[in-house]
Amino acid sequence: MNAPLAPALALFSHLPLSERFHVHARAFSAPLEAVASRVPSGGTVADVGCGHGLLSALLALGDSRRIVHGVDPDPRKIEWARSGPGRLPNVKAEVGTVESLAERLPGQFDAVVVSDVLYLLPAERWSGFLREARRLLRPGGRLLLKEAEGDRSWKHYKCLAQEVVMVKLLGRTKAGGALVLQPREAMEALLRQAGFTPRETVELGTGYSTPHILYVAEATAGDGAASSAP
Repeated sequence: MNAPLAPALALFSHLPLSERFHVHARAFSAPLEAVASRVPSGGTVADVGCGHGLLSALLALGDSRRIVHGVDPDPRKIEWARSGPGRLPNVKAEVGTVESLAERLPGQFDAVVVSDVLYLLPAERWSGFLREARRLLRPGGRLLLKEAEGDRSWKHYKCLAQEVVMVKLLGRTKAGGALVLQPREAMEALLRQAGFTPRETVELGTGYSTPHILYVAEATAGDGAASSAP
């Protein structure tokens, strides 16, 4: 099930103009609907790096049985998320990271979605991030990881230039290191090392000026998964 974009965007109609613009720009520059459509029905979903909560809104509106738990390290964005999709009964938004959530709720999620987060971190932290995402999942749970592919195309370099503006000049997004895009072979290898079995790699860049790519991977049973709480 998938929610139309308009009802999700309506949740942000009360935000200041600058924040509404940011959410709308995100909506029309990234294939979030395509990501949401591949999340399993029902269950509990962690939206790691949720930002303003647009993907959380799509997930929650697309399936009322689904519980969405969004976390982001930026308190400003979490405040907007709480006042928008956080008003839905099946959405929770809080300040946090993948590490803090995995420490508190290991093995409690059926799916984890991560959209455009890894490239903001130093490359040496990617493996640890993915292992923490693995800790969040029940055995057999799904990770949906949306990034921009490091394919050295013009879209690759345009994406990096755009993010330099957003991160370093405008300060709209927080980054913990150099902006990095990885080729799909490297990403699939990192997923395997973190205890995932890649199930699907989907190119989503058609119609966009960014080389969007989605990795769908399954948490390998018995490979470091935390046990669910009783």
